[in-house]
Amino acid sequence: MAKAPRLWPVAAVMVALVVPVMLSCKAFAGWPERLAGHGGPVKSVSLDPSGKRLLSTSFDYSAIVWTLPEGEGEPTLERLIGHNAAVNDGRFLSGNRAVTVSDDSDMILWDLTTKSVLSRFSGKGEKVLSLDVSPDERYVAVASWENEARVYDIAADPPRQAFALTGHRGNVNAVAFSRDGAKLYTASYDGGIRQFELETGALERELYNFGWGVNTLKALPDGKTLLFGVTDGKVGVMDIATGEEVKVLPPHQRPVLSLAVSHDGKRAASGGGDGVIRVYDLTSFELIEEFENPYGPVWGLDFTADGKKLFYAGLDDQIHVWQITPRKPFEPVDVDYPRRFQVTNTDDPGELQFARKCSVCHTLTPDGGNRAGPTLYGVFGRKVGTLPGYPYSKALLDADFVWNEKTISDLFDHGPDVVTPGSKMPLQRLKTVEDRDALIAFLKRATDPNGPKTQSGGTAK
Repeated sequence: MAKAPRLWPVAAVMVALVVPVMLSCKAFAGWPERLAGHGGPVKSVSLDPSGKRLLSTSFDYSAIVWTLPEGEGEPTLERLIGHNAAVNDGRFLSGNRAVTVSDDSDMILWDLTTKSVLSRFSGKGEKVLSLDVSPDERYVAVASWENEARVYDIAADPPRQAFALTGHRGNVNAVAFSRDGAKLYTASYDGGIRQFELETGALERELYNFGWGVNTLKALPDGKTLLFGVTDGKVGVMDIATGEEVKVLPPHQRPVLSLAVSHDGKRAASGGGDGVIRVYDLTSFELIEEFENPYGPVWGLDFTADGKKLFYAGLDDQIHVWQITPRKPFEPVDVDYPRRFQVTNTDDPGELQFARKCSVCHTLTPDGGNRAGPTLYGVFGRKVGTLPGYPYSKALLDADFVWNEKTISDLFDHGPDVVTPGSKMPLQRLKTVEDRDALIAFLKRATDPNGPKTQSGGTAK
């Protein structure tokens, strides 16, 4: 398997169906080495306090609750469908609930018993990257690209927004509650880490400004320090009282994208755009282990309940599990590479455009593959919004045209905001007529139900 470049751009993706599914892997006691079920790259992973359920979020517009059975057996999965864009982060809540945030700007409170939406809070149109839950579970804070953090009182009846925390000069990338629940800390693209008083939402001070965007932030168990990760690769520990860096940890070669603290408070981990994961002892900050995934960035991290393994996620549709202790002597990364959206070895310019612009969201086969968008199999001549079983947005259900050479060309010429306004389609445009014509010629061959199979999994004449 060839070694890959370490960071790959991907397109946003769309929605799947709510179906309980059994994983096809051998019986085991505990979490397997891979969890496969998403139809797009995975953005975050979060374990619940019992250690028997995992919540993952994905570019496929869904979140998944993974549940270990009693004794040996295979974990089950159930999808949470409700967001209209990539789902970026999520947490379990007591009372069999969960909370998620998305590129659609919204926060959703979920009833996990019924897999239904309890409350939905709309943002202002910009993406929300991450969230944190206060220790008493009264509040959820979200980091918004509207240059603000928002705090929601989910214990109120009905739940409501309590504060919008402003004063940032750039996108807010991360939020973290203090261990006593009295303060909220924010990390911004403007380089600042700020402290807010939770009772009033008042900005108290900027603890420090790095000059580089701060991507991720965790409050450490001692209640006195913060673990942070910066876009220049810096990882460190800050004293809250003084705003000083008290520990500088080995830097990543690319932006720091994820941090995790073990559930017993003894270990911490960092993940970067360089594919490197490092695990530290939180007493001494000594490096315990290091792992490199050569196939892309690490967007999501969390420890298993015993702290001996790490869930990690990135460009793959699967979640991987790395055994930290005892360390395995050989750990080949079991991934498909190049990924479907990284195709380069084709002489067909249309197939290349499909791989780059469409394949994250769509398949060319009758099976939709749990991807964000509907399969394109047989798309030519199909009325928009009519594929059975796919949860279309109201905008597409109300649209009245047929997919053909002209309408598909218009979609990539003018964009979905013009051709299908109000739909969930991400903005994907092709600037030249030649690129659009090549894509349409490929799609006509590859999506024809009567044509022979192609290397891309579609059909061709």
